Amino acid sequence: MTAIDLNSDLGESYGAWPMGDDAAMLAVVSSANVACGFHAGDPVGILKTVRAAAEKDVSIGAHVSYPDRVGFGRRDMDVTSAELIADVIYQIGALKGVAAAAGVTVGYVKPHGALYNRIAHDPKQGQAVIDGIKAIDPSLVLMGLAGAPILDLARKSGLNVVAEAFADRAYMPDGQLVSRREPGAVLHDTQLIAKRMLQLAREGTLQAIDGSTIRIDAHSICVHGDSPGAVAIAQEIRRAFEADGITVRSFLSR
Repeated sequence: MTAIDLNSDLGESYGAWPMGDDAAMLAVVSSANVACGFHAGDPVGILKTVRAAAEKDVSIGAHVSYPDRVGFGRRDMDVTSAELIADVIYQIGALKGVAAAAGVTVGYVKPHGALYNRIAHDPKQGQAVIDGIKAIDPSLVLMGLAGAPILDLARKSGLNVVAEAFADRAYMPDGQLVSRREPGAVLHDTQLIAKRMLQLAREGTLQAIDGSTIRIDAHSICVHGDSPGAVAIAQEIRRAFEADGITVRSFLSR
């Protein structure tokens, strides 16, 4: 692999409560998953992040979520298809308006948290998200977990997709993410993380939490913006890639 996308969840601050360092992260990543207000983010902060992303020529994606501010979008919800379709349309529409005001466009959609995990293997909610995207803009790319059925479902429904891996998360032997409730689920060692991501880019493999080697076909790598040391992790990954001749570039630029 000669080029790979590096993405991060941004725009998640709310009022007086800051979340992450968007400005520093935007100097490193090539794609920004911008909160749309349902799990985090407020209008002034979202606009600020989108404008900053535009200045850095970073691609913008809608980070859609269940309506769950208290749980930061990490609580599973049994919503109807009609509700989820409308929620997706509403959130993408809001970010599209903000992006238009900043003179840029939204290029992709990445579901957040519990919604992301749920639709990876739930065809009913997955189809609702897909239908919501297609209803507002079928040219949008859906970002999802590498190897998950949602990617094939989206392709069959006519959407372009991009598969992603997570830099700061541990993996199960079956390719699923280790639950955040389990010890060792979130990684913090910057050099270890960079080494793992370099292996992913070079060989398409990662070491699972049990020590086994698993294959991951991903063209985007996520560093969670709210993780401790997130900026340092992203910087170390980018440094390792560039030292190895791998360009960090948005998948939308290819």
